[in-house]
Amino acid sequence: MVKKPFEGLKVIDLCWSGAGASIMNLFAHYGATVVRVESAKQPDPIRRVLTYTNYTKEDPHTLELSAYYAFSHPAKKYGMTLDLKNPRAKDVFKKLVAWADVVGESFPTGVIERLGFGYEVLKEIKPDIIMFRSCGYGHTGPMARQAGFGMILSAFSMMYSLSGWPDRDPVPVSSYYTDQLSPLCGMLAIVSALDYRRRTGKGQCIDHSQIESGLNYMAPLILDYSANKRELTLTGNKCNYAAPHGVYRCKGDDRWVAIAVITEEEWGNFCRALGSPDWTKDSRFTTLKSRIKNSDDLDRLVEAWTVNLTAEYVMELLQKAGVGAGVVANARDLAEDVQLNYYGFFREVEHPYTGKASYYHPPAFELSEAPAEVGRPTLLGEHNEYICREILGISVTEFALLKQEGVFE
Repeated sequence: MVKKPFEGLKVIDLCWSGAGASIMNLFAHYGATVVRVESAKQPDPIRRVLTYTNYTKEDPHTLELSAYYAFSHPAKKYGMTLDLKNPRAKDVFKKLVAWADVVGESFPTGVIERLGFGYEVLKEIKPDIIMFRSCGYGHTGPMARQAGFGMILSAFSMMYSLSGWPDRDPVPVSSYYTDQLSPLCGMLAIVSALDYRRRTGKGQCIDHSQIESGLNYMAPLILDYSANKRELTLTGNKCNYAAPHGVYRCKGDDRWVAIAVITEEEWGNFCRALGSPDWTKDSRFTTLKSRIKNSDDLDRLVEAWTVNLTAEYVMELLQKAGVGAGVVANARDLAEDVQLNYYGFFREVEHPYTGKASYYHPPAFELSEAPAEVGRPTLLGEHNEYICREILGISVTEFALLKQEGVFE
């Protein structure tokens, strides 16, 4: 058995929605023991989003049927439900903190303090505890108490100003980008804190601002404005250093291919791949500068070629010629993609209520010496008894009494 890098690390996952939970997932994928603590009274909001269609509103397992929740939590975790407004539940949670190395939460600013578990309280229970706090804008400053949702944060971090056409309104990007970008920053912060604790014996509190993680990716635009007072203008799919550069309609229903030609060498390869039609020799297209100037005409000619061919054919033809090209993929394309399937990006896992389903591989990286492990989403309170008895040493009698008192709600 290969020892995984976070084996022996004990984590409490109080995070909900997307970004914070994704950070905790990364530790679970690579060996950490992660206990996900939820409330049955106030469940994670995404448990109610994009539910599978084979259920009725009366189904008692409705909160286990969210496709969005399943997509966000493909990790092996222990599931526990605690009503942290219940004094007896607070006692159980304190025992869990004493066991843990890391406590992660992503509630709005002030919530964890109102529940009685701010960092100073956690330090009294476990002096070297690492507390990870993730929210939209950070926990200090004038916007600290603003609710942080991925769509709003993506807009606030300028991502919505990147996509669209000069004569139309901005087009929102299709994903909550800060939810995708911030987890790796958050994971790095926790790993740094673990290294600091290893060297000093001291824990710390991490304030993770998801918007700042997103803004890191906008650095060129920020620098351009800082240095030149120049703001980005929307140009659709056009590029100021490539032509043709865009998405072109292909044969079939809603099929498209993306093409980018940057250098003169690539332009020559592109022309030869097309069979060097007469229009490729037109004086409007002889240099990159002239191609950019006449990009509207060029795009129409390129699409007149692609529209009669499949996107896959165009991609393979141009890639073989050394030209950047790719099918604009839909869900079926990704499910059947030979590269993704070669790497085992999708893993089939059995779920007790939805049956077999494919879950995505942990994002961004693979460790050669310790493969990541994917699991099905944890059910609400699935391991209450195991955690209490095996991890916290609570007796059978006391567990039954706690259950009777509504602790696990």
